[in-house]
Formats: sequence, C-alpha cells, structure tokens
Amino acid sequence: MGFNPWANDSKDADAIKKYETKTKEWRLIERAFMGLQKEQRSARRWGIFFKLLTFGYLFVILGVFLFADSFAPDADDAGEHTAVVQVKGPIADGEEASADAIIHALRKAFKADEAKAVILRINSPGGSPVQSGYVYDEVKRLRALHPEKKVYAVIMDIGASGAYYIAASADEIYADKASLVGSIGVISSGFGFVDLMEKVGVERRTFTAGDNKALLDPFSPLQDKERQFWQSVLNTTHQQFIEQVKLGRGDRIKDDTKLYSGLVWTGEQAVELGLIDGLGSSSHVARQIVGAEKLVDYTPQGTPLEQIIDQLGVSFAKGMSAQLGLGNTTQLR
Repeated sequence: MGFNPWANDSKDADAIKKYETKTKEWRLIERAFMGLQKEQRSARRWGIFFKLLTFGYLFVILGVFLFADSFAPDADDAGEHTAVVQVKGPIADGEEASADAIIHALRKAFKADEAKAVILRINSPGGSPVQSGYVYDEVKRLRALHPEKKVYAVIMDIGASGAYYIAASADEIYADKASLVGSIGVISSGFGFVDLMEKVGVERRTFTAGDNKALLDPFSPLQDKERQFWQSVLNTTHQQFIEQVKLGRGDRIKDDTKLYSGLVWTGEQAVELGLIDGLGSSSHVARQIVGAEKLVDYTPQGTPLEQIIDQLGVSFAKGMSAQLGLGNTTQLR
C-alpha cells in the first residue's frame, strides 16, 4: 500500500463540511425555536393586555352604575317639575313594578315641594292583585294627605288588568289612541299531568294534614268541589277589582257589564267607554294640563348589579314563566 499525503486532508475536509452543515441546521433550528418563543411571548403579552382591557371595561361600567347617583341631578334642585313614577312590566313582589318600589317613589314624589303633580307612567300587562291593591290604596292615601297635588295615570303601550287597577286610583287617566286599556278580570292558570303520568307509569305520592292541602295539585285529578271553590276565590277577587275601578272612576265610566269581562280596548275606545279621560302622552299631560313641562323620574333604579343583570337579559326567563302561568299564581289579567 502506497503512502497518500492528501488522505487525511480529504477526511478532515469532509468532517469540516459535515460539521458546518450540522452547525447550519442547528442554527436554523435555534432560530426557529427563538422565533417561536418570541411569538409565544408576544401572544402572551397581547393576551394579558386584552384581559386587562376587558377587566378595565367592566370596572368602568360598574363604576358608572355605582356613582351614577352622585352625578344625577337632585330632585330638590330640579326646580318646578312634574314627578314621574314608572309602573313597568309585571306587577309582582321582587319585580321592577313591585308595590314597595312604586310606593317608595310615590312618597318621594309627593314629598318634593317642587313637584307640581305626579304622573304614573304605566306600561304593564298587570300582575298580582295584592301588589296592585297596595299601590291603589297608597295613591288614595297620599292624595288625601296632599289634595293640592294631582295624580295622573298615563298609559303607554299597555295598561291592563292590575295595571289598570292602579291607574283607576289617579285623578285622571290618559293614553295613546292605540294603547291597550282595560282587561278588568282575574286569571289563574296551570297544567295537569295526570294522564301523562299514567302513560309513563309514574305514581304520585302526596301526604297531607288537612283535606284541601293539596288543592289544585297538577299531578292529581281536579275535583268538582275544588273547581267550584277556586272559582269562588277568583270571583271574589274580580268583584273587589270591579268595586275599586268604580270607586276610582265614579260616574265617568259607563254602566256596561262587558267592561268587566276581561276584554281589552284601544285608547280611542277607552275614552268613549269612560275607562280613560283623554288621549295624550306624559309630556302632553305635564305641559298642557299640569303646566310644569319638566319631567323628573322618581322611580328607584335598583342596585348596579341588578341593572347589569337586567341588561344581560337574565330576567327573560322569569317573564316567560309569568306569562305561561308556570307559577300557578292568581293574577289580574
């Protein structure tokens, strides 16, 4: 075998090339890895930024709700005005149109020296006869204490059943020509599941102390005596409603039994029937009748959390439940 002086140099050159190739590959991998880390850090920073922005936005909204009253004009500094109290939505305990909320606003409005009159701005399909009765009685009491301050009910889209019950306590009632007015009646609704339970093989087990404790149980057959008894309760409540309407409206309302049948009327028809005194909005009443055009709302706005939840529409399910009668409560509708 002969001696080759370039053999080692050739092997070294190949080794160097392999080393350089591997070095380039590692550098590419390193760069890719560093780029990936950089992108991850950037994405993390933007994620933190947007999270902080979202929390900041929520805190700003919450702050606006919390401190809104601090920037709102005080009714005492509003000058001469017409007070407004809203009756909005279902009339029931715990709702926006609960007796507590409405009565609280009414007392503030009557106490305000600069309030020349009070408008009950109504947009409600009705609700609890008890809650409606509380408000009716309080309006009558406040009117007697402050005879110089008149109360006007102004019906917007609808003022029916329990809402009209409340309206009847006012000195005068106004509505739009297309408003829905009346529905002087009482309803109690629910469901019966007896046949369904038999089909699916479900046995109902109810234990009571008292023969009528399970009255109107939706899982038991409805007895004639139960039907008759509950109808008498509804009839009594209906008669109470009629008496309060007649007391509030006096001889302005026509002596016609169909007015108390649960039918609803347009504002234009309601004028002819004596259910309302005229056509007009809250602004019209304040400007043309009261003579104090400025309107100041005395209605409680609720807690900030309640307002936020309401804005998000969580109350939708409750409203649907009430309309479907799932609560099986007696309502003026």
